[in-house]
Amino acid sequence: MQKTSARLLSLLSLLQARRDWPGALLAERLDASPRTVRRDIDRLRELGYPIVAFKGPDGGYRLDAGSELPPLLFDDEQAVALAVALQVAATTGAGIGEAAARALNTVRQVMPARLRHRIDILQVTAVERPANRSAPQADSGVLMALSAAVHAREVLRFDYVPVTRQEGPDDGPEPPPRRAQPHHLVTWSGRWYLVAWDLDREDWRTFRADRITPRTPTGPRFTPREVPGGDVAAFVAGRFQSSDGSGEWPCRGEVILDLPAAHVSRHTYDGLVEELGPDRCRLVMGSWSWPGLAATIGRFDAGIEVVGPTELKDAFAYLARRYAAAATRSGSA
Repeated sequence: MQKTSARLLSLLSLLQARRDWPGALLAERLDASPRTVRRDIDRLRELGYPIVAFKGPDGGYRLDAGSELPPLLFDDEQAVALAVALQVAATTGAGIGEAAARALNTVRQVMPARLRHRIDILQVTAVERPANRSAPQADSGVLMALSAAVHAREVLRFDYVPVTRQEGPDDGPEPPPRRAQPHHLVTWSGRWYLVAWDLDREDWRTFRADRITPRTPTGPRFTPREVPGGDVAAFVAGRFQSSDGSGEWPCRGEVILDLPAAHVSRHTYDGLVEELGPDRCRLVMGSWSWPGLAATIGRFDAGIEVVGPTELKDAFAYLARRYAAAATRSGSA
């Protein structure tokens, strides 16, 4: 038979694994008598775990939701994961940085000394990308309201400030509230978005969460439809890469670079790199515009041979003229 402390941990782990446990099955799994299980249940209750008993032919126990945080059971990997997640929460765009810091301190106080020490030595400095530092943070209350609507499968009514009305006063009439079937709450590059089926436009839309003001009450329940392609991550990525949601860049070209493929692949986010020799590779990339694609390729600072299309060659010539003019102006200043 296990020692009392080890048996208590095993019992707690079993109670967390499923909702209801018949007493006889618990005793069998712990290799203990039903009387011993009852005593261990009482010990866990004294430690603050809300365990309730249920009656019936297979009467047993259930770990219920409690109003207070009892001593937590974390292994080393879970403790590290929790510390990292809470320390980088400020970069998620959810506006919960201060709350996450308080949560980490609260959880730390109820952990055993050994795990508390591991958290203390794991100090992470979360640095946001410069482009995201001025981005509006999504309100945590709004995120909870959106998440609740997604979970309940209820039509969401909300006011929405589009990009064209984000800056400056607007003396026009107040637009009616939007109506949408919310499907997923996602984060992309430090911003939060709601993926939803727009009932008025009869099409899929991605709404910025920091521009949403939910209205109450929510609308009727709905039967969820499948996101195009069945993969919400691929769908959202496609929306940001192309205006038609196909997931393909509107401009895509192919070049040969006088650089090793290993070097180019380390600095290519979504391009295709093929090795052609020790210091030569083929690169296929996409972008929003041909000049933008040419500028991205030019940053590799190597010999470039444009395979195609003609629009990419023209973009390199266009940038060459612009850069030459800029060099002339700066030289005469």
